[in-house]
Amino acid sequence: MKKLFSIFGNPVSHSKSPLMHNCVFKSLNFDACYTRTHLEDGSKLKKTFFSLGLSGANVTVPHKEAAFDACDEVRGFAKKVGVVNTLINENGRLIGYNTDADGFMYAIEEFKDMKHILVLGAGGTAKALVSRFLEDGIKVSVLNRSAKRLEAFRELGCECYTWDDFVVQDYSLVVNTTSAGLSDENLPAPSEMIEQILQNTAFVADAIYGKLTPFLAKAKQIQLTYKDGADMLLGQGVLANELFTEGTLKKEAITKAMQKSFEL
Repeated sequence: MKKLFSIFGNPVSHSKSPLMHNCVFKSLNFDACYTRTHLEDGSKLKKTFFSLGLSGANVTVPHKEAAFDACDEVRGFAKKVGVVNTLINENGRLIGYNTDADGFMYAIEEFKDMKHILVLGAGGTAKALVSRFLEDGIKVSVLNRSAKRLEAFRELGCECYTWDDFVVQDYSLVVNTTSAGLSDENLPAPSEMIEQILQNTAFVADAIYGKLTPFLAKAKQIQLTYKDGADMLLGQGVLANELFTEGTLKKEAITKAMQKSFEL
């Protein structure tokens, strides 16, 4: 019986996940199909998941924390961070995982010797990445427009700033986890602040993929080494696909098939 998977988000029309996963299913003869589900209300995620008859799903902005709350059980790294981006239907129970953080570590492998990372934004993606950086003993600062969401990051042991009290330091890497630049031309912080930050970092990354965001455009202008979210997307996608296919496909084969989707 054909299995059905989807990605939940708002917006979700830009998502490359269907192309990535369908490429794997088709190439490796796995009987499944992957689609998109535009979801405005995160509290309806569980009901929608089961009404669509899904075997599994990915979750993107802004529902990753709602996905955690929707689960019957959360496993692995997701349990630690309270953020879920991959859902599995296990005999009618919703099981949650997080593949974002390891996907990102895969993406920045070539950025060696990370000592201090500045994370822009304080949502679900930020929480997953920050927790993973701290696990590796990297110093982390978090900058967010408002103080409301920063308390959780303080508890993790990060230096936290709002736009009002930010003090720039030297960074190995600056990562944008906000949706600024996804469907607009906004920067993740005021222009002067971003310019000051970019003058004080070795590398730059953006979780957004498929376009040169205004943030990355500024990095490019001053010839900084930068990455968009494509490698992160690939990394987390491979790990999610392993879960979807219940380990029946080899990671190397999934990676090879999924990489092809980035050439389409």
